Amino acid sequence: MASGVALFGGSFNPIHHGHLIIARAVVEELGVERLVLVPSACPPHKQDHVLASAADRLAMARLAVEEESGFEVSDVELLRAGPSYTILTVEAFRREIPADQAFYWIIGGDTLPELHTWYRVRELVDLCRIVTAVRPGFDVGDLSSLRPCLSAEQVARLQADVLTTPEIDISATEVRRRVAKGLSIRYLVPEKVCIYIEQHGLYRRH
Repeated sequence: MASGVALFGGSFNPIHHGHLIIARAVVEELGVERLVLVPSACPPHKQDHVLASAADRLAMARLAVEEESGFEVSDVELLRAGPSYTILTVEAFRREIPADQAFYWIIGGDTLPELHTWYRVRELVDLCRIVTAVRPGFDVGDLSSLRPCLSAEQVARLQADVLTTPEIDISATEVRRRVAKGLSIRYLVPEKVCIYIEQHGLYRRH
């Protein structure tokens, strides 16, 4: 029987099919019963002048998964004042999840080498299993950048916890670019998200 919780954080600006394919792969490969999307309020490492409002990104994420069994969306970071530090979110969920239940935080392959810049990363790695979702053929490398701030055992765990997901070339940047140019984003995002973006005039050039 499926057990465990996986948190998948990001700006989701906007959420698109690439995100959902990764999320579904996590559920199927890790066998978790809950996949929680966690839109970030203001990612400390990502200051984006075309960031849609928290309310809009939350609404789009909820629309995207409302018919997906086992998927949910958390507003925990959007309700918190200040930057969205992952450790604070993980601590909040860890208090609610039984100690014997698997607990994961999902990141992308491009994020892994930069993990040493994250706030309280040594504690984070011990609070949950950080799983890196990568495209086929992606090499995580030697992760030498992480060694000054993490133990050898922690780095070894990060190297081992890699999940290969189906390759799909969709990015939120491309979605926003197409909207700004008046091009179709059909098939890039769920239909309800596409309608929401159009109805609310998101990502248009002003």
